[in-house]
Amino acid sequence: MRALFLLRIASLLDGLSFVVLLYFAIYEKRILGDETAVRIPGMVHGVIFTIFVVLLYLTMEQRQWSFRRAGVVFLCSLLPFAPFFLEPSLKRE
Repeated sequence: MRALFLLRIASLLDGLSFVVLLYFAIYEKRILGDETAVRIPGMVHGVIFTIFVVLLYLTMEQRQWSFRRAGVVFLCSLLPFAPFFLEPSLKRE
């Protein structure tokens, strides 16, 4: 139960950090020309994403999820805004 709760938090943080990273990559770096704009947000997002993947594995083991279910959760982490649509599904479990 605890792993699923932590996965939900990590999923939302991952989605939020991804949107922030996209802002810095598109606006700050490309439009304003600041080449170092994505260094810090990219590193933060990378750490959160790594924690998310570890928690996904732990949740998959604990809840005995199929590879399909874990794959859908992982795929949602790769798409902008998808973690926010995934949250109700995880909450129901």
